[in-house]
Amino acid sequence: MHLIARRSLAHTVGAYVALTKPRIIELLLVTTLPTMVVAEQGLPSLGLMVATLVGGTLAAGGANAINMYVDRDIDALMERTRNRPLVTGDVTPTAALTFAIALEVVAFVELWLLVNLLSAVLAVSACLFYVFIYTLWLKRTSKQNIVIGGAAGAVPVLVGWAAVTDSLSWAPWLMFAIIFIWTPPHFWALAIRYREDYAAADVPMLPAVETLRHTAVQILVYTVVLWATTLVLAPVADLGTIYVVSAVVLGGIFTAMAAALLRRPAPPLAMRLFTYSITYLTLLWAAMAVDVLVEHGL
Repeated sequence: MHLIARRSLAHTVGAYVALTKPRIIELLLVTTLPTMVVAEQGLPSLGLMVATLVGGTLAAGGANAINMYVDRDIDALMERTRNRPLVTGDVTPTAALTFAIALEVVAFVELWLLVNLLSAVLAVSACLFYVFIYTLWLKRTSKQNIVIGGAAGAVPVLVGWAAVTDSLSWAPWLMFAIIFIWTPPHFWALAIRYREDYAAADVPMLPAVETLRHTAVQILVYTVVLWATTLVLAPVADLGTIYVVSAVVLGGIFTAMAAALLRRPAPPLAMRLFTYSITYLTLLWAAMAVDVLVEHGL
């Protein structure tokens, strides 16, 4: 009996964790911590790093849970999302929304008390943008949905910078721009694989409403602009050789893969590009942190 109860509890906890989309949160945190290192020009205190990451996790998790609450109707129509907790009934809509709002409230209070008010406002603002601008408005009405809505995913770097400096300068806004520009080619590559899903759900994601070739052209254009933007960051954020070489190599690979997709627009190549785009962002931000730490002999 106790074993059944434990399994039921574990299943319920797993469902609530799934509401937060932990894989997406991991990617957000991968950019937040190195940004803090660049802002500090060294290692911030352990307490500040932990407090910022915890608050960022809670805020992003709440936003993702609200997204699932709003999108539960179309999630049921798509192969990629039909096993989400609100579709399977593992979590009720009311419980999911209550959980999401609670996460946002706790995130704001935690960041305000343990970090600063600016980081708290930025984190919750990202949630509001993601929910109201992307999920409730653009996602179902515009093929530019992920282009504009993707801005929410770029806010964590602003949160990380603000956590250290309690201000914003050109460097964090350029980091924001890098993730903002990275998001469309990253997501469109995945959407090519699931274009029929989006079409069935009547969501005008670019690959579902345009040809694969048109989508591949857009991916390449954004990738080239992304590559250039990463190089502009170096002098603005006072980054050195390690970062510059990494940005050149990583961006070159990204561009080559985007060009290959344009030559042969097909789901297998698109998924390779999608997978690499995650590696790209992780390594690029790691290079920022390593560059600063090596420069300062840490």
